[in-house]
Parts: sequence; structure tokens; C-alpha cells
Amino acid sequence: MSLDLHGLGARFKRNLTPAALYEEAVLRGEGVIAEAGPLACRTGQHTGRSPNDKFIVSEPSSADAIAWGAVNRPMTPEHFDALEKDFLASLHGRDLFVQDCYAGADVRYRLAIRVVTEQAWHSLFARNLFIDDPDLSAPSHVAEFTVVDLPGVKADPSRHGTRSEVVIAMNFARRLVLIGGTSYAGEIKKSIFTVLNYLLPHRDVLPMHCSANVGPLGDVALFFGLSGTGKTTLSSDPQRRLIGDDEHGWSEQGIFNFEGGCYAKTIRLSPEAEPQIFAATRRFGTVLENVVVDDATRRLDLDDDRFTENTRAAYPISFIDNAVESGRGGHPSHVVMLTADAFGVLPPMARLTPDGAMYHFLSGYTAKVAGTEKGVTEPKATFSTCFGAPFLPLPPARYARMLGERIARHRSQVWLVNTGWTGGPYGAGSRIQIKYTRAMINAAVKGELAAVEFERDPIFNVDVPRSCPGVPAGMLRPCTTWTNRADYDAQAARLAEMFVVNFKTFESSVTGAVKAAGPRVSSS
Repeated sequence: MSLDLHGLGARFKRNLTPAALYEEAVLRGEGVIAEAGPLACRTGQHTGRSPNDKFIVSEPSSADAIAWGAVNRPMTPEHFDALEKDFLASLHGRDLFVQDCYAGADVRYRLAIRVVTEQAWHSLFARNLFIDDPDLSAPSHVAEFTVVDLPGVKADPSRHGTRSEVVIAMNFARRLVLIGGTSYAGEIKKSIFTVLNYLLPHRDVLPMHCSANVGPLGDVALFFGLSGTGKTTLSSDPQRRLIGDDEHGWSEQGIFNFEGGCYAKTIRLSPEAEPQIFAATRRFGTVLENVVVDDATRRLDLDDDRFTENTRAAYPISFIDNAVESGRGGHPSHVVMLTADAFGVLPPMARLTPDGAMYHFLSGYTAKVAGTEKGVTEPKATFSTCFGAPFLPLPPARYARMLGERIARHRSQVWLVNTGWTGGPYGAGSRIQIKYTRAMINAAVKGELAAVEFERDPIFNVDVPRSCPGVPAGMLRPCTTWTNRADYDAQAARLAEMFVVNFKTFESSVTGAVKAAGPRVSSS
């Protein structure tokens, strides 16, 4: 059962409203109120997730199901017990904040959760990101999972079996998550996502790291993608209604959002290219992470990355004017897999076969660019299986099979969309303009590419449209955008080889047709 808050010697402030949490955060020096109303806070040393500090307790009820390894590191029950004891001991005599809420917009599959935090702004973050049910009063809320988030409590590697002072420890038997040593609020949201990735497949629901929207005719589109690929930006389309920006389930009834809010990157956010997200950064109730605020005027500078490139805004999904209130939609007509290819060789858009969809879902490719991470001086390929490897407790092939079955059953069309570079790699080429990416996606979901001729890319083995409304024809074939064709061929062959090497991990768990759907590497 979940953690019992009674008898812990702490003073719990339960389900405070945004206004009350603002007051608490400002009085406690946790943040400042910026111009137009958002609450701006800093996360200190940790400005992103700490995936190497996440552990799952190896206990009988779940141990045989977990895909143990670099992503899912085991923690002994004894180490977890010591960690829990130290967490609970630290609560005595303290003021703590509690939010009772839900994960999952479909009541058939939702998870009742309780988030206990030492920081008021973390409580507001949880209130924004998860789902509130106004029909249920707080005393009737029976938490099925509890997250205790105490940045001030540091783990002791010798006592708790951790790697460092940071810890995210999950115990599926105890239905408890303990987070310590980091003030990055995203750990709260992603810990529950990991929990859902464990629980829901057992109920025949596919959990997905994707955004989703729906068109005027009820046609649903999914957008898979790692951070920086445009998942949130591209799903926030004024012409379509937003179901959710990050996490969803696909059940027998259709799509449903796991969350009640959005967690958008804000660095260099543009009011022209991302008007809805930009507007949300200037509203009361929004939490801003590590965004630079002028000390005197309290004005925001979304272009300033002095604290981190990973600046964020957390806000209720209701701040998006055309959001779907129910958080639910039908079965997807289109599935878009986003990648930001910094090598500049992937086509801006390609149609995938069902086998190709499985290949690229298991690959989960994007690329980091020089300057965004210490030691990265040139584009660096990143493969994160199912576009969410850090959050997958079960073997990746299980999620891939579930996706493949659903794509086949509902005849969803799958697209690979490159939001990265063209005309050369990062530093030489240019970033594909968002207006062209939007035009390609809009053409796809509206069916405007149905009558267009496609041609097979000889290296990446995907079908590329010869034309697309609103997009320069020459852009669709990246080999023609490079000054030197030989340089393009060499770079494309290099990336194709990276795909092939990475996919060797999955060859034993897929059919030969899926393996054959990947890039082709010359034998010479």
C-alpha cells in the first residue's frame, strides 16, 4: 500500500491553490513573480534529469518483469528501507506540501497519486502537470502511488546503494517513489510516467512518450520524439486541438492523455512560430524553470541560456485555447516520428511501411549538436528506444509489438519527419524552418500526399514525396541541398552504419522484415 502520512510529525499543507502556493514559494525564497504573472524558479546544480541516479527496487513482485541494465538499475530492498527511513526521519517538524491528483484522463485506467514535496513550487508543478478531479474531495482520495520529493535530503552511496547524492528510487511493491538531492521538477513527472510504463501494458494499454492532437474531422495524430525534436511545438497547432504534449496511452478505446498540463522547452521561444506556448509563459499559474528574469523589471529573457539550454515552462493544458478538455481522442490516423538530424542527411519527411515504423520506433534516433553538452564538438547520434528509453521498465520489444499491432489494426499511416538540418551538418547547413515542417505535417494529416508520387531513398530505405504543398521541391531530397554530393554520400553512409550497429540489440526480437526495413549499408 502507499505511504501513510499520519504520525510522521510533519505539518502537511494539502491541495493548496496556485495563489496560495505562489505566496508560500515567494515567502520561502523559492522563486520570484515575473512580469505578467509566471512564477520563475531555479533548480540549482541539476538543470535536467539524472537518469544514472534512477533505481528500481529488485523485489519479488516485479523483478522478473523488469529489463535490468543500464536504464533500470536495481536497488536492494534493504537499501530502499534505509533510504525510506532517512526520508521519513527528515520530515519531523517540517512544513510539507501535498497534492492529491491523478495520472490518466481515461477513468478506466487512471492512477490515483499523491505528491509530497518540501518546496511549494514543486507542489504547484505537480498540480499543473497532473489531473485534478473536482468531483472528489481530498479526504476521499486513496493514493495508489506516492511520490515523496525532498531535494534537501541527499542520498548516501554507502548506506543507500546509490551512485551519488541524487536518488530517484521506485518500489513497485510499496507503491512508493523517493526523490532526493535534486530540485529538477521533471523528475516528479517522469517518475510517474515510468510507473505507468510498468503498470499499463499489463492492462493491454500502450504507454507512449508522444504528444497528440486531433483535427476538425476527429482525425488523431501522434508525435513521437526526444527532447528538442519539436514534439510539443508541432502538436500545438492552431488548426488542430491539443490532446496532450508529452505522454499518452493507447487503449482499445483510443488515445488518452496521462497528464493535465504541459512541460514545454522555452529557450529561444518565438511568438510567431510557437504562439500558444509563448503566451503560456506569460500567465499567472505557469511555473518557469531556470528562465532568466531581470532583477529590476522582472521581464523574461527566453533567449538567455546562462543557466541551461533546458529552460522549461509547466502550465495547465487549459492555457492552450484549443485543448481537448476530456484529454481523450480516437485511434490515430497518423503517427509522426520526429528526429532532429544534426548530420543533415535524413529527408525532411518520409513515409514508413509498418515494418519501417517498428524499426524506427525501436531505434528512436535523434542527434545532439555541438555546444549543447560538455565534450560534444560535432553532431552526436542518440538512440533512445521507443523514443523514451529512460522510462521503460519492461523490455523495449514489448512496447514495439504493442505499437505494431495497433498500427496494423487501425491502419495508421506512419511518417518519419526530420526537424534538424539540411544543406549540410550542424555548423555548415541550416535548420529546417518550422513553417516547412508544419506544411509537411499538415499535408500528411489532411491527406494531400495521397496522390503524390514517392521515391525510395537508396540509403535510408524510406519513401520520400517528390512534392509537397508549401515546401520547396528541392528541399525534399537532402542530397540535392548539399554543395558537394560526395560529402553528402559519405555522411549519409556514416549515419546509416550507426543505425545498423545500434539495431543489432533488437535483431533477435524482431522479424527479418523489420530488420530489412532499416537503412542499407554498402558492403564495399
